Amino acid sequence: MTIAQVRNAAGDVVCERCEVPKSSFARARGLLGRSGLEPGGGMLIDAAPSVHMFFMRFPIDVVFLDRDRKVVRVVHGLRPWRVAGARRAVAALELPAGAAAEAGIEKGDVLSLEEPVAGEDG
Repeated sequence: MTIAQVRNAAGDVVCERCEVPKSSFARARGLLGRSGLEPGGGMLIDAAPSVHMFFMRFPIDVVFLDRDRKVVRVVHGLRPWRVAGARRAVAALELPAGAAAEAGIEKGDVLSLEEPVAGEDG
């Protein structure tokens, strides 16, 4: 799994330690089995126009992105056993609940993924 940083157009860090799963199994598993996301943590799942929260134990914020990494929808505090998606989305950035509002992420913002800072394929 690759670890990277996500920044907004102003260069501010939106997600300090963003996991980017490479295998289809890792993408499908997502955050399942975890008890939470640490502050500054997150996961960017490509090829994900929607997410489900089945069997999850904690709420998250989900930022849906189009192919240009432009925010097309922000879902705040998505709770377990819920589903969310967005038209034109090709990726989902999952953040701790409250992190999207704290970072000021809004529809229309453009995010960028920085070079990996650490990690391994998996």
